[in-house]
Amino acid sequence: MSLSNEITDIILKMLADDGITEISRNEFANEFGCVPSQINYVISSRFTPEHGYIVESQRGGGGYIRISRVTNDNLEYVIDALNSAGNEIDEKMLKALVHNFYNSEFLNLKETRLILSALSDSTLKDAERKDRNKIRASIFKNMIMNILDEEE
Repeated sequence: MSLSNEITDIILKMLADDGITEISRNEFANEFGCVPSQINYVISSRFTPEHGYIVESQRGGGGYIRISRVTNDNLEYVIDALNSAGNEIDEKMLKALVHNFYNSEFLNLKETRLILSALSDSTLKDAERKDRNKIRASIFKNMIMNILDEEE
């Protein structure tokens, strides 16, 4: 197992109880015998809003990194995930976002299937290839904003 996978597994175990954990980057790096940037890499690539996590950090001597799993009542997470997606979303990114929204109970199964079907590459096949990801992002954000409006 790679070092990145080991670090990921430990963080996931730490999150298992209550969905939130705090770590000291330097102490964590010492435990694994790696440089602190390796810890940064794992967190920035595997614990992102697209994967259903919010990461907060406090720098300095008593600094920490707080990782929390998203819950369905976390509007901030949904907005952050949409903003991080930008103006273009490929089908792989769409699937990751939608599945995380489903797993956090923001989307139900019917909404999840509808969004994935409506925004698949096969559905958008008639659009110019260079425009598909922009069209997908625009429609997806519109769909999510309408779902948010319904919840209010």
